[in-house]
Amino acid sequence: MIGAAPPVRPPGAADARATRREAWTTTWLLLAFMVVNFADKAVLGLAGPEIMKDLGLTRQEFGTAQAAFFSLFSLSAVGVSLLTRKVRTSVLLLVMALLWSAAQLPMLWGAAGFGLLIATRVLLGFAEGPAAPVAVHHVYGWFEQRERALPTAVLMVGAAVGVAVAAPALGAVITRFGWRWAFGAAGIAGLVWAAAWMVKGAEGPLAPPLGKPARNADGGSAAVAVPLRRVLLSGTFVTAAAGAFVAYWGMSAKLIWLPDYLQSVVGWDLDRTSTVVGGAAFANGAVLLGHGLLARRAALRGAEPGPAAGAGAGLLLIASAGAATVFATVDVLWVKIPMLFGPMALGLVMITAAQTAVARIAPPSQRGVALGVLVAVFSLGGIASPLVLAWIVDSAATVAAGYRAGWLTTAGLLVVSGTLAARFLRPERDARRLGVPETEGVVGPVVH
Repeated sequence: MIGAAPPVRPPGAADARATRREAWTTTWLLLAFMVVNFADKAVLGLAGPEIMKDLGLTRQEFGTAQAAFFSLFSLSAVGVSLLTRKVRTSVLLLVMALLWSAAQLPMLWGAAGFGLLIATRVLLGFAEGPAAPVAVHHVYGWFEQRERALPTAVLMVGAAVGVAVAAPALGAVITRFGWRWAFGAAGIAGLVWAAAWMVKGAEGPLAPPLGKPARNADGGSAAVAVPLRRVLLSGTFVTAAAGAFVAYWGMSAKLIWLPDYLQSVVGWDLDRTSTVVGGAAFANGAVLLGHGLLARRAALRGAEPGPAAGAGAGLLLIASAGAATVFATVDVLWVKIPMLFGPMALGLVMITAAQTAVARIAPPSQRGVALGVLVAVFSLGGIASPLVLAWIVDSAATVAAGYRAGWLTTAGLLVVSGTLAARFLRPERDARRLGVPETEGVVGPVVH
């Protein structure tokens, strides 16, 4: 019969291996997706000094351009995440990548100025807002709950790798061809990824069904019914969002203002700055991947996350605050610069930990939306960080004094959010309270 479902066969070893290969092929493609995503974000920071000089912008105006990126970021993160109930994530990911390129390529026009820069950053932010929650939701359709910690970490490594790849590559493009071609290169990269995804992108066998929840034989819902507000008001969600907000604040501060700081305060040229920014980003990726491997190893050995998950994530935020304090206050370069190569990245683990924790307390049918709300909340750090730091630097007596105050402000936020996470981030406890069984969630973050 035309349209009849194929006969169901018990999965054999060969089928399981093929599925696992396809799962990791999808993960690597989504890693590349996240690399392009963060390369797009890095363009403005890397080209910042040249853009400010060419367009005659103050730091406050440049901070406004960066904040414009986040003006619709949170709104689209929630809105598109709601669409995951009705539209396949594979389609949503393709549309996002095409919009990224559409937002970058107009800056190749020689007459494009501050107004077009603002407009294209708004479009880019709208298209990139849902990237992380939709990508994570998609990859969870390929992995059982106990195996999800590592692929989640791999996707988050894309943030670090995107900057690490973009910094030297786009720095070379800016030096040789000018800052406009940095936007052009990022746009072309998005088109290349979209072409690859059209060939290889597919939904996973564990992806939740679209539309109405599946029904049991007795007509009852097969899905766990938990009101979304209960998930969002839980201690785990609130502290995960707060910790991720501050981690994202710190990441945005480094992404946007570190190149300017290294050139204006430390006195380095663009080539040396790009090399250090790229190297620091690789170190950030190593921290995230190391956390993912430890989490996967503990989960596969059957270790219960328990309170140690929140305590570990909180302690890493506090340790990152210590590194940021050293970076801000010590002028000896052989002490200051190593803080960029790992120690200041420890707080980024919270972004991964927050997503695995929220996925654990949300039923599969609510997971995409819950992740979207999480990203919408913590991405507000990307709006606040560039504006607040720009105001602090411009208001200070000197640029060096302003940046010192800005890094110390970031350190203070890390301490507060780390303390809250250590006390209230309890995904397993809240999942039991909400009635979400382990088989429908993700094992909470394991931090050592």
